[in-house]
Amino acid sequence: MVLVEVFGTGCAKCGRMIKNVEIAVEDLGIDAEVRKIESLDEMIERGVMLTPALYVDGEAKVVGHVPCVEDIKQILLGEK
Repeated sequence: MVLVEVFGTGCAKCGRMIKNVEIAVEDLGIDAEVRKIESLDEMIERGVMLTPALYVDGEAKVVGHVPCVEDIKQILLGEK
């Protein structure tokens, strides 16, 4: 199972990121747990300085912008 974490404070960009992640996971049919993290304390603890941020299995993949669904698919498949 893949752990996908979306860090954000609830802004519009963060909302788009979570939707794009959910679409990518569904389209790929992969076994993934998607977590939305809005806690500033957890963001600070994990070193997240810009949002939205996308982490896959604990590794930062995207920080500060919203990738399109196709880019997220490539990230989840390990192609990016």
